[in-house]
Amino acid sequence: MSYLLLIFLPIVLSLLVYFITRNTGSAKYMALGFFVVMLIHSTYLYTQLPESGYMLLGSFLNIKAFDFELVLQVDRLSVIMLLLTSILLILVALSSWTVKKQAAYFSLLIFFSGAIFGVFMSTNFMWFFIFWELTLIPMYFLVGIWGAEGRVYAAVKFFLYTHVASMFILLAFFLIYKQSGTFDMTLIKDAVLVTPALIWWLLFVGFAVKMPLFPFHTWLPDAHVQAPAPVSVLLAGVLLKMGAYAMIRMVILMLPLQAQKYAWVILVLGLLSLLYAGFMALYETHVKKMVAYSSISHMGLVAIAISAISFDSLSAGLYEMIGHAFIISPLFLIAGFLHHKTGSWQMGDMGGIMQKAPYISAIFVLAGLGALGLPATMGFIGEITILISAIETYGTWLIIILLGSMLSAAYLIWTFRRVIYGEMSELVMKTDFTMSKPEFISLVIFAIFIVLFGIYPQPLFDMINQTFSAYTSIGGAL
Repeated sequence: MSYLLLIFLPIVLSLLVYFITRNTGSAKYMALGFFVVMLIHSTYLYTQLPESGYMLLGSFLNIKAFDFELVLQVDRLSVIMLLLTSILLILVALSSWTVKKQAAYFSLLIFFSGAIFGVFMSTNFMWFFIFWELTLIPMYFLVGIWGAEGRVYAAVKFFLYTHVASMFILLAFFLIYKQSGTFDMTLIKDAVLVTPALIWWLLFVGFAVKMPLFPFHTWLPDAHVQAPAPVSVLLAGVLLKMGAYAMIRMVILMLPLQAQKYAWVILVLGLLSLLYAGFMALYETHVKKMVAYSSISHMGLVAIAISAISFDSLSAGLYEMIGHAFIISPLFLIAGFLHHKTGSWQMGDMGGIMQKAPYISAIFVLAGLGALGLPATMGFIGEITILISAIETYGTWLIIILLGSMLSAAYLIWTFRRVIYGEMSELVMKTDFTMSKPEFISLVIFAIFIVLFGIYPQPLFDMINQTFSAYTSIGGAL
């Protein structure tokens, strides 16, 4: 029952938290405490997992006539996502310490935490879909209320894009039920499906929009630019990873034969995302939109890893997903901080920030170096392992991936030159870059992760390798 509470308690109590804390300012403390409890539970779950397969946490709300039973099961893949989500929620709470309308803001974060835990813990397709859709509600309001000037447009576009994509996923789930007689995703690999190709394509399109891959990406730059910086961390660190998680879980591992047949589609879209978004980032003068395109480019790398469908490539892809979350988050947070302080998004209005805010600038540069794949950072480990595993599958021509790294180096070094270094602009000269301690602590923690797992990646890879050790070389649960 305690694990059921991890999902429904925040969903149900988020409104109560709002009314209790709206005049006290204690919402951030309650949210932070709740997220710490989630991290503790997730850590405990990881220590209790079997060597392979799922661990049953309980079955609830059973409606047998429709196979509508909330079955909570976790394996190493889902628990790693729970750990990542819990850590990011804690850091998002810290980085939101001075946000306005705190009661409403943190109540929505609490609601989101329950919905996203439901996505990673449920193995019934219908409950998975319900929680998948529930994550849209708090994100819509977080962007639409606390965002920048075009926040309403961006929130509506985000909601419509992702909701329409979800209809493809829902149709695929109904086809699976009609052809197999079950909504249990753990049984589908062994089921005989009449239209596996159609189901694969429906799931692929639905999850490709969420990742997002080119050409389904257009909702993300607008959402990132308009969203408050901590919400951009949730978008890049959690929501995009939710799409990649579902891609691995269902498109690859659940339907391995179709995945092998259409792996080239994932590869092509991954390469297009990597290179297109890289060129767009190089063109950008809007500092946060540059980071947004960088995020899309790196998710293209994840797609390339997923397309190779091997033990090594999936491990590399999952490592890159985690590394991307830790690297891109401080870039979004600092970009949002600079806008909040200077009132401008344009790199041309900045310059010389290192002289006024050396510690914040140093973390921005460190995260940028991680994004371009500098050795001793998580970015290097993720990119080199994806490159090696992809070349093993597709051949040496895939060294073209390195062009993405070159583009990253170009636009990030150019950003350092215009924003962090160089002559101090008049706008920067008259700006106070003081940051609250909780917000700075969150940046420091991100920086520690980037370097720690860049220098010593083995503990993280041990977790990841155990995740896929129970799968065959072509995917699918044993």
